[in-house]
Amino acid sequence: MKHTKDMTKGSPLSALILFSLPLILGNLFQHFYNLMDIAIVGNNLGDYALTAVGATSALYGLYISLTFGFTNGFSLTIAHQFGAGNIPNVRKNIAHSLKLSLLVALILTAVSIFTTRPLLTLLQTPDIDLSYRYISVILFGLIFTVTYNMFSAILRAVGNSLAPLIFLIIGSLSNVAMDFIFIKFLNMGVFGAGLATVLAQAISSVLSAVYFFQKCKGLIPTKEELYYDGKVIRRLIANGVSMGLMFSIVSIGSITLQYAVNSLGPDTIAAHTTARKIDEMMMLFFFPLSTASATFCSQNYGAGKIDRIKKGILTAFAISTVVSCIMITVTYLFGENLVRMVSGSSNEELIRLSTLYLKCNIPFFFFLFILVILRSSLQGIGNKILPITASLTELGGKVIASLIFVPLFGYLGIIFCEPVIWIVGAIIVGITFLVTMHKLNRNKVSTADSL
Repeated sequence: MKHTKDMTKGSPLSALILFSLPLILGNLFQHFYNLMDIAIVGNNLGDYALTAVGATSALYGLYISLTFGFTNGFSLTIAHQFGAGNIPNVRKNIAHSLKLSLLVALILTAVSIFTTRPLLTLLQTPDIDLSYRYISVILFGLIFTVTYNMFSAILRAVGNSLAPLIFLIIGSLSNVAMDFIFIKFLNMGVFGAGLATVLAQAISSVLSAVYFFQKCKGLIPTKEELYYDGKVIRRLIANGVSMGLMFSIVSIGSITLQYAVNSLGPDTIAAHTTARKIDEMMMLFFFPLSTASATFCSQNYGAGKIDRIKKGILTAFAISTVVSCIMITVTYLFGENLVRMVSGSSNEELIRLSTLYLKCNIPFFFFLFILVILRSSLQGIGNKILPITASLTELGGKVIASLIFVPLFGYLGIIFCEPVIWIVGAIIVGITFLVTMHKLNRNKVSTADSL
């Protein structure tokens, strides 16, 4: 089928790379415009505005994680049916996924309206009014975020990761252009930065929807496939809730850490905001690869190709090892220069703390990629419980760090919190993945013996 990709055939290396590259480039552009938000705000509005924007990042990340988790959870069911070659079921799952996504968007928007300001207060945000001015406009545009994420997830489920990249690039470039116009020329302040983000997401969402209905006609649900199907709905909700919880639990942990960071003062908030933006850009290679691995595993699980799943995971690990070595080298050679460039600040304490964070955090990427790849892959082969358990472990670690280690060790408690969590999480998901694969192989042998 045109505009789709069957990942159950051919080289696992080429399948993962060809699928991941558009996602990686998409994440690059997404982080590019996130960095441009920070750079434009910092250079034009100053450190105080940068602090206001940075203080909302964890809370905004929670809502984004929920939308991303739900839509990608839905897409795993679509990928499973696509791998099995059952196109009518693919269409039926797409129909119900779109309806559920709209419901998720409406619920999250309603919840955010009533909870954002109280949560900013709870997080001890230095300037609640300024931070709320920025984040409120973005949260009112969540419908566009959900729409883009859902259509992108559908396209990725059937092996097409290039089209979402193109729409994201267009949205990213539009965001940067509007940032300059709204902040530099129209003097709209942090509200302008938020508005630019919403309009850019609207552009991406409209383009992705138009593309799907124009280019993927074989996947457009028929009238009969739009009718309510309780079994399909329950399966989609199970996957969506599982992955939504996985991502949101991680974000709740980040909110807890943000509370601790906010208590350390404006310099530390600005430093942490800058370091996290750079850190997230360094991480961007792993999360697209984990998405590719989940789709790869789900399609091959649907096709009954268990040995191919193992080959795909080992290939993903090899790619990630090379990337980790490159990121560590770049950090130690150019870390301080990156901090100065992104923050636009001459505050030496901000620069020192940001650079320290990067140099202590990034060497532990070897454990991070094991965690995220196996966690998503387990979702792809039907394990809905362990990924949530691993995420709860991460949440617990961040709560402990916020309540105990930050008061004792200050910002060092923040810096070393995630590396410790990655190590523990990697061990948990690693053992579970090995056990799961052993069971799948045993069931495969038992089935073959009975034939």
